[in-house]
Amino acid sequence: MAWVKIPAENHDVLRAALPKDPRVETLKMFGGLAALVNGNMFGGLFGKSFIVKLGEADYAEAMQLDGAEPFDPMGNGRVMSNTVFMPEAVLDEPAELRDWLRRAFDHARTLPAKQKKKPKPATKPENKPAKKPAKKPAKKSPSVKKVTTKRASKKPARRTSR
Repeated sequence: MAWVKIPAENHDVLRAALPKDPRVETLKMFGGLAALVNGNMFGGLFGKSFIVKLGEADYAEAMQLDGAEPFDPMGNGRVMSNTVFMPEAVLDEPAELRDWLRRAFDHARTLPAKQKKKPKPATKPENKPAKKPAKKPAKKSPSVKKVTTKRASKKPARRTSR
């Protein structure tokens, strides 16, 4: 699939068709809009159409639609499992669009919830330390012995009596 800029008006069309459920979240993604429930994406915009992630029976039914195809975002043969790139004409049918998004929502609700990732710390220069502390010199391994030489003492050695 060649990349096509998502028309701005499609954002409002998708938002209006999403299930009216407080668990539905929307997220801007790659110039489009993605719909999630429990951290799992169930639908979104792509090109001039939209995608839905469906259960097996609904996936088979969706693939029967004229113009539907497995979703291969990069166009390199690596399709997203159970995800259908829907025909553009469905966007013009609000009831049908709502139905497909509801089916995708119902399927995604059955998936295990994804844990939210911890936000990465800011990488702005003002948040970085000025200088890293100097490294300590590496300890020598125990097998390496330090060779020392004895220096002659300035004082004469003491004599001991026998």
